[in-house]
Amino acid sequence: MTKTILLAFLMLWSIAGFTQEVKPTYDSTLAKSLGADDYGMKSYILAILKTGTYQTTDKAILDSLFRGHMDNINRLAESGQLVVAGPMGKNDKQYRGIFILNTTSMEEAAEWLNNDAAINSKLFEVEYFPWYGSAALPAYMPVHKKIEKQQH
Repeated sequence: MTKTILLAFLMLWSIAGFTQEVKPTYDSTLAKSLGADDYGMKSYILAILKTGTYQTTDKAILDSLFRGHMDNINRLAESGQLVVAGPMGKNDKQYRGIFILNTTSMEEAAEWLNNDAAINSKLFEVEYFPWYGSAALPAYMPVHKKIEKQQH
């Protein structure tokens, strides 16, 4: 019995030695370029888009508003102001999508989004929140461009 316990202990000890997590080397230059704090995090503004007060069934108007919406998304992403965007699934709160904006200023975030045709027309309304997340978020965009088959 003692041999079995000893053997089990040695096996677990040897497995533990091989499964230790290897931490990547800290890159202070990269951290600084991304605005990371000591935890690799930074503050952003989270914008939640909701169904607004403007309603229309006119396809030409809706197409124009969504084209302007996508143009603004692409402009903000290209400039580094927008780091994450995407639609939300159907829900009872009428939330339509989210933006994570690369600023800590609610006023600046609102200024950037007021140039959006769908928001400016009140097709969408926006709620803004301070949000704390990985400073590496902006670094995913170059990877996304490599895996996206169709440009918007």
